[in-house]
Order: sequence, then C-alpha cells, then structure tokens
Amino acid sequence: MAVTVDDSSTGRVRPVIADAPGSRSWSRAFGDLSQGWKQRALWGHLGWQDIKQRYRRSVLGPLWISISMGVIALGLGLLYSVLFGLPIATFLPHVAVGLLIWNFVSGCTLEGSEVFIANEGLIKFLPAPLSLHVYRLVWRQTLFFLHNLVIWAVLMIVFPHPLGWSLLLAIPAFLLLMLNGGWIAILSGILATRFRDIPPIIASVVQLVFYMTPIVWSVDSLSANAAVAERARLVELNPVFHFVEILRRPLLGEPTIWRFWAVVGVITVVGWAVGMLCLRNYRARVAYWV
Repeated sequence: MAVTVDDSSTGRVRPVIADAPGSRSWSRAFGDLSQGWKQRALWGHLGWQDIKQRYRRSVLGPLWISISMGVIALGLGLLYSVLFGLPIATFLPHVAVGLLIWNFVSGCTLEGSEVFIANEGLIKFLPAPLSLHVYRLVWRQTLFFLHNLVIWAVLMIVFPHPLGWSLLLAIPAFLLLMLNGGWIAILSGILATRFRDIPPIIASVVQLVFYMTPIVWSVDSLSANAAVAERARLVELNPVFHFVEILRRPLLGEPTIWRFWAVVGVITVVGWAVGMLCLRNYRARVAYWV
C-alpha cells in the first residue's frame, strides 16, 4: 500500500510504497501461480486473440507465422550450407529446427521482460494474479511454436531422418522450455518494472547469444577440425545451447545426450527458486512500479 512521509530535506510530502502485512509470504506467491492457472480459460483465450489480432485483415492470417519462418530457415540454411560445405539434406533441418526453438526461447525472454509493463492497464484496474500475464505469454509463444512445427513436418518429408521412439522425448523437452519461459518472464518482468533499462539490455544480450548458439552453425562441423575441436566444446558454457539440444536432437532423430538434460534440469530448479523468491518479495509492488 502507499503511504506518505515528510521529507525534512525539501519540506515536501512524498509517497512511499509500504508492503501490506503478510504480503511477503510464500503462500501468497504460490497462491498467485495457483490462481493464475485456475483462470486458464481466460489467458488461453487472450493468448489466441493476441495472434488473431496481429494478423487481422490478413488473407492468410496466422499462416504468415509459418511462411515467414520457413523463408528465413530456407535462406539461412542454403547460405550457410554453401559457406561451410555441408550437405543441405542434414544442415537445412538443423538450421530450421534450431530457429523454431530459438524463436520460442527468445520470445519468452524478450516479451517476458515487458510482460507486466505491456499489461499496465490490466494490472492497475483488473484484480488478477500476476501469473495470469505470464501464462498468457508462454501460451502465446507455444501457439507460435506449434504453427511453425509445420516446417519441421515438411522437412522430414522432403529430407527423411531416422526418427524413432526417441521422438517422444520432444514432449518433455518442450515442457521444460515452457517451464523455464515462466520463471524467466517472472524474474525479468518484475525487475523491468522497477528498472526500465532492463528490457533494452536483455534485447542486446539475446542478440549476442543468438550468434554464440549453434543455430545457423554446427558444433559437429567445427569438431571435425582438430585445431578448433577443443575450443568448440566451450559452446557448452552457453546455457541456451543445452535447451536447444534437448529438443532438436529428438526432432532430428539424433542420439540423446543426457548431460544436456541434467544441465537443463539444474537451471530449471535454480531459476524457479530465484523467480519465486522475487515473486514473493515484490509481487505487491508491481502495480505501483508499472
């Protein structure tokens, strides 16, 4: 709640935000997540409306999501396959699937930093849990991903890969991506409402991470060169690399590497612990910061 105090240095009365008794409690933080989940009919509808609104009056509508992604994947795949001298049948699916995953990760990260700022009106005038806006964001990015999954299906027809039962691992892999999108949006969204320099900083970092992650290049192609093979292993210091690999490998029928899953599991647990701590301490202040 807001109170006023006298500022002895200026002689003016200034507002100060004071937390209501019990506002900083784990029960309220987890209750926020629970109440937001119970309103899934609302954020599910809002997430779908976001996509329809973006392509309103368009002849093809949401199909533009897949078309634009397909053009970018085709262009980058052809270009880098020629530059690196790699077979298009394996490299184009590698690039396309990497871009599908990257779009989801970057979307949750970039939009997550502004998830509360963008919903300022709803937060101030609609009594709803903060997590509702986070669920809406992750659901919207999930719909984008499912639209773009058509590209993967087409590529698997044109360039068949040995898909097996390991393809089922794509389901828990994507669920892990969704879980991490949640805590990223909570943490960066709350911080960005207090410090408005956070979104442009995150945007710059995300752009840099894209070039550092094997999306349009392949670790295997670098490992073939003994001179850079050891340095190529440094890519595993990039946490996004592990998220990309746990989903890309099942979708391309490549062998599962369990250490990638272990790293993602640790990041998920630590990330949610930090995100929930931030939600517990500052959820009551977001309405005043936005």
